Amino acid sequence: MTGLMALAGFTAITLLLPLIYAGYRVPLVLSGKKAADHWTRGRPEDDPGLIIRLKHAHLNCIENLVPFAAVVLLAVALDQRAVIDALAPWVLYARLVQIAVHSVGTSFPLVLARATMFIAQVLLMLYMLFNII
Repeated sequence: MTGLMALAGFTAITLLLPLIYAGYRVPLVLSGKKAADHWTRGRPEDDPGLIIRLKHAHLNCIENLVPFAAVVLLAVALDQRAVIDALAPWVLYARLVQIAVHSVGTSFPLVLARATMFIAQVLLMLYMLFNII
């Protein structure tokens, strides 16, 4: 897998995750069980825990997609693909593990595992960045 393929995978996950919680919410709105603005920011969330955790996983993806894309695209622009081709897939793998762990629950061991995967992604991105500039 190349760095650009890893970026495409990360982007795909970021785009697919909201379909899960939208898939839960849209029928509630269409059936009249919830108002369309029920999920407005600042309101308490009453969705099932899994839906809330997947929404948070999506928000985490959005936060990290930008720096990951910047590093990968900078490497491509500077013709430094070897660095990202070797490591960018591991950022994607760590992200997938983080999402899986995030969806399971919020116990201390799970939060620790999630944080470990997040730190791994950040360190990999920093390593790639400093090796391409």
